[in-house]
Amino acid sequence: MRIKSTKNSVREVDMTPMIDIVFQLIAFFMVINNFEQNQVDERVKLPRDQLARPREDVAEDNIVLNIGYIRNLEGVITSEPLVFYLGEQTPLLEFGPLLQKEARVLRGLKREAGDVTIEIRADGEIETGQIQEVIRMAQDAGFQKYTLKATQGDQN
Repeated sequence: MRIKSTKNSVREVDMTPMIDIVFQLIAFFMVINNFEQNQVDERVKLPRDQLARPREDVAEDNIVLNIGYIRNLEGVITSEPLVFYLGEQTPLLEFGPLLQKEARVLRGLKREAGDVTIEIRADGEIETGQIQEVIRMAQDAGFQKYTLKATQGDQN
């Protein structure tokens, strides 16, 4: 009688489904990250405050204004205060007409500017009076809701 010898073979795991899932997760996070970067400008260094905390309700309609400076490689400010909005840099005091234009676009879409929240992400070195000027320009355009962004932590 002849006995067949069995070889111990190592079973291989099919990695294809796992690799597919990993690629789908990478694509998902790239898309999500890209959406958030459209509204957040890395040139703006938010002020720190102990009372800062994330909003509990998320505004559906908002306009994000990044207000800051252009800095050189050493971090020294090399420009006047600018508003970084929709990929353009506008001097702070010249931003009023753009807010008027946004309000006209909203009216064209049959929506009220008063229902849209202006989210202000201002650099910590921007003077308070300049932020008040932006709010005044937004009020002149018809906007009524505002939020100010800050990073949670000790003030330095």
